Amino acid sequence: MPLAEYRRRRRFGRTPEPAGERNRGPGRLYAIQKHAATRLHYDLRLELDGVLKSWAVPKGPSLDPGEKRLAVHVEDHPVEYGGFEGIIPEGEYGGGTVMVWDRGEWEPLGDPGRAYQKGHLSFRLAGRKLRGEWTLARMHGAAGGEEGQNWLLIKKRDEAARPGSEITEEEPLSAATGRSIEEIAGDAHALWHSGQPVDGPVPALEETAPPAEKPAQPDPAVLPGARPAPMPETIAPQMATLVTEPPAGGHWLHEIKYDGYRILALVHGGKVRLLTRRGKNWTGTFAPVAASLSRLPLADAVLDGEVAVLRPDGTTDFQALQNVLEGLGGGEMVYFVFDLPWYGGYDLAAVPLAARKRLLRELLAALAPGHPTLRYSDHLEGNGDIVYEQACRLGLEGIVSKRADSGYLQKRTRNWLKIKCLERQEFVIGGYTEPGGSRHGFGALLLGYYEGERLRFAGRVGTGFDERTLAALARRLAGLARPEPPFADPPTGREARGVHWVAPELVAEVDFAGWTGDGVLRQPAFKGLREDKPPREVIRERPQPVEASAPGAVPPAGQSGRIAGVKLTNPARVFYPGVGITKDELARFYEEIAGWVLPRVAGRPLTMVRCPEGQAGECFYQKHLNETMPPLKGIDI
Repeated sequence: MPLAEYRRRRRFGRTPEPAGERNRGPGRLYAIQKHAATRLHYDLRLELDGVLKSWAVPKGPSLDPGEKRLAVHVEDHPVEYGGFEGIIPEGEYGGGTVMVWDRGEWEPLGDPGRAYQKGHLSFRLAGRKLRGEWTLARMHGAAGGEEGQNWLLIKKRDEAARPGSEITEEEPLSAATGRSIEEIAGDAHALWHSGQPVDGPVPALEETAPPAEKPAQPDPAVLPGARPAPMPETIAPQMATLVTEPPAGGHWLHEIKYDGYRILALVHGGKVRLLTRRGKNWTGTFAPVAASLSRLPLADAVLDGEVAVLRPDGTTDFQALQNVLEGLGGGEMVYFVFDLPWYGGYDLAAVPLAARKRLLRELLAALAPGHPTLRYSDHLEGNGDIVYEQACRLGLEGIVSKRADSGYLQKRTRNWLKIKCLERQEFVIGGYTEPGGSRHGFGALLLGYYEGERLRFAGRVGTGFDERTLAALARRLAGLARPEPPFADPPTGREARGVHWVAPELVAEVDFAGWTGDGVLRQPAFKGLREDKPPREVIRERPQPVEASAPGAVPPAGQSGRIAGVKLTNPARVFYPGVGITKDELARFYEEIAGWVLPRVAGRPLTMVRCPEGQAGECFYQKHLNETMPPLKGIDI
């Protein structure tokens, strides 16, 4: 039993610590918890073989490669413990205050199981405070202790190393909530017993008290299109298409567009995994959300939503979320849940959205009424133009419009549309300028986006930074230095003076007022780094017309639509019956990938396969141009 020693030491009727089970799924959670027990120390935890391998580090970690910090190996902890922040009552094992000081993911350098057994574990950290490469080395002889429990934690020499730094003093606050150890200790609601907050000392209750009765949960089997299916190991989110204006008609549901991180929550047997839209495990990053979900008596489910931080006026703010994640405080995380693609043993992908949302609302109302962290994302039916106008007037980022009768597709579709009040998108950072005047760190960031394989220059952003952001981002940029510009069309001459080029690995979220005629951003402002989007996926976002998105709005058979200047006959014809893709949707897909694919097919012989009745009908090859082909203007064949 890998957690037998952990459980033997604790009385779970009197301590809020999770009893936990061994995690059977893959995971690379990393956490450091600041523990004000009899003596203040820091607990390093790395997920390996379904548990958190743990070391107590009396002086805490150091970014100085010359500092070798003692790390005493202690009993394995459950994976859920990596998100635990609160008070262990006096008299219990480890009594005192626990803070989530840092969290993120770790990457072993080599075979982690073999390295751990040999006592020399090298790894890379991607935390909020600690990054780069590290080593845990077991000491030998008398220095290793009677049971060989004494190890050394050592920072390797790389771009994240900082000789002379005392990171524990520079970054004293919680990476989960932004609180100090004193604020956590003084919070009566941080003291928990059996999942319920209490004030004052923990009463001595029977450890065999009967569990609370679980509230009734809605039955997914009654929904049209629900089918029995095992819970997925992972899932890709359905993505929305950017359009110029809201769709018309009462068959559209309009939701607020939140300013945060898209997160899918997989809840299975009381365990929670939080995945980004690219499938990265951010359970440790959003530990308060994972902890809230794990406390609910929720049947197995896959939830889709957005993690954000609320301003006092009720709007969400991406920079406030960044501050919370960096331990600077400024608000509490909220998980706005807007979809339920799988629940209680049933795949709900073919269930109409309106029915999925009704089930989701009933579920959260039964399990988490008034919950501060988990909230149902409501919607308005129809009147998209009015909803959009009000959203912009209130200072929201925009709205997301979704067809009420649509299923859940794990890709970008036109069944979900996003309409923004402000121009905003991600850009790749390709360089920076020297700071001027009293400013520190850097002056401005040079931004770009990908057009095929080429990184195109899009201008500079020099506003939206505070002193802390300038210093932290400057350290990361220094480690990405390169001699040549990454842009295919970099600024030259006077515009290139004093520019430092960097590898295009960081992605920034930027507000701006529009584009100039020569493709440069107007009045850009930095909002924060996007850790969840690969640079290669950053392209220039171009809103599409909304007309073809609404049911009935596409031209009927016999009429023509127009894509990139080309007329389409019968745009509503379904080409791929298995997934319902129409000629119009296929043409728009080709339009989206044209910048990437055309340079690769230019100058090559092509064969056209024609399917007049769609994929399921009769198809034939056409090798030559003839009178049946429409005139091709401006194309060299």
